[in-house]
Amino acid sequence: MPFKLSHTQALGLMVLATLLWSMAGLVSRQMTHAQGFELTFWRSFFTLVSLTLLLPLLKGRQLLRELPWRQKTFWLSGVCWSVMFTAFMLALTMTTVANVLITMAVGPMLTALLSRFVMKKQLAAHTWWAMLVAGLGMAFMFISQVKIEDGQHLKGMMVALCVPLAGAVQWNVVQHLQASEQPADFMPAVWVGALLSSLYTAPLALPGSASSADLAWLAGLGLFQLALPCLLAVWAARVLKSHEVALLALLEVLFGIAWAWWGAAEQPALSVLLGGVLVLAALALNEAASWRVTNE
Repeated sequence: MPFKLSHTQALGLMVLATLLWSMAGLVSRQMTHAQGFELTFWRSFFTLVSLTLLLPLLKGRQLLRELPWRQKTFWLSGVCWSVMFTAFMLALTMTTVANVLITMAVGPMLTALLSRFVMKKQLAAHTWWAMLVAGLGMAFMFISQVKIEDGQHLKGMMVALCVPLAGAVQWNVVQHLQASEQPADFMPAVWVGALLSSLYTAPLALPGSASSADLAWLAGLGLFQLALPCLLAVWAARVLKSHEVALLALLEVLFGIAWAWWGAAEQPALSVLLGGVLVLAALALNEAASWRVTNE
């Protein structure tokens, strides 16, 4: 990236990144033929193509020489990204956008919990309370979906839960292991994730039945919904504090539900809204409390 961002510019880029991320649910509802693994494959494939073009432009010709091919954390990070890419789009074909996004919103809580048991970090009392409230919200959502359409929504939410689980591993285990290795820029691990996700899903997706319109939408997702916002978020995170990034990332849930409600007439169930309010309130209050503590 050519210049250092100001704090205001970083905030703006992070909001833009969440806005772009949030469009996946709306776009997935525009598909006429592609569904399931086929939809997942094409988004990952177009993300791979986009990053193959964008990363050399950002990193220069030395990109391949500087990649940490021998670091196990680099490959672990790539696997985590691949799980997130695959599970997210598959979940969108199984349940509502609101169910997927609110399930994913528990990521900060899972990350904190994993850091307690893997990295042996002590958690503040307000974090434990936030996890309890968020857990109650998630339990309410999950229980309300058990008997709906033979549990299809519940299955979709369980698949969506793989996204924050993989994210928790990404931000904890990778960080922990990298401490014993030479620090490296792991943005290219996103490229590895897109490659692995494409390989996972290709046998189940091809030859497929996607129309030309479907492919155009999915190409847009690969570039504008995933590759570009990932780069923007990494750039913004160099300036923003971790608490700011976590709080701003919650905007994806609000934006995504609003897009699907407005553009696809997908109105979330009352139980999802109530459970989601508990989850988002717990996360926001926890991040605000953590921010206040670190600035005292």
